[in-house]
Amino acid sequence: MDFFTNINILFFLAAYLVGSIPFGSILAKTFAGVDITASGSKSIGATNVLRVVKETNPKLAKKLGIATVLLDALKGAVVLLVAMYFEVSPSTLWAIAILAVLGHCYSIYLGLEGGKGVATGLGVYLVLIPIPTLIGAVVWIVCAKVLKISSLSSLLGLIAVIVSASFLNDGLNVGSNVPMYIIAFIIIYKHIPNILRIIKGEEKKVI
Repeated sequence: MDFFTNINILFFLAAYLVGSIPFGSILAKTFAGVDITASGSKSIGATNVLRVVKETNPKLAKKLGIATVLLDALKGAVVLLVAMYFEVSPSTLWAIAILAVLGHCYSIYLGLEGGKGVATGLGVYLVLIPIPTLIGAVVWIVCAKVLKISSLSSLLGLIAVIVSASFLNDGLNVGSNVPMYIIAFIIIYKHIPNILRIIKGEEKKVI
């Protein structure tokens, strides 16, 4: 019974279960009547929401895309903020962050399918390493406007976070940068198909 009363375990479960909520899919089905898990890239992220919904309702697509980014970012951040209120250890906070991103990428509600983890990663990074994350967000936005390739912009923003955090932080309060790298690895791993298309010059632009 101690397993279910241990506050760390409860937060770990909450992080994964909340992180698994497929907000992009829910929003697209509710407001546009489309199943994004069966269309486009089949990802539950904002980019696929934007692409799929745009085919029938461009104005709604932009709104749903923005809402998806915000909700996906919040689902990891909110669990972290609640955990901070209960003063759990820094190592527990980073474990929560990793599990939230894993939940988004491998959602229990979608048979372990999911998104690429960018927005959820942004949310947890923003709570735990705010300054590097803001730097990465600026890089992400600028690259998105200039390159108009969502995946490449996201990866460049992620690299900016990692590089700036490596200079500005000393062990992330846990004696190591490994938790930050694990989240980055998950996001990059989920982007392997995109990376291959970028190399081949086949990755589609978001116009």
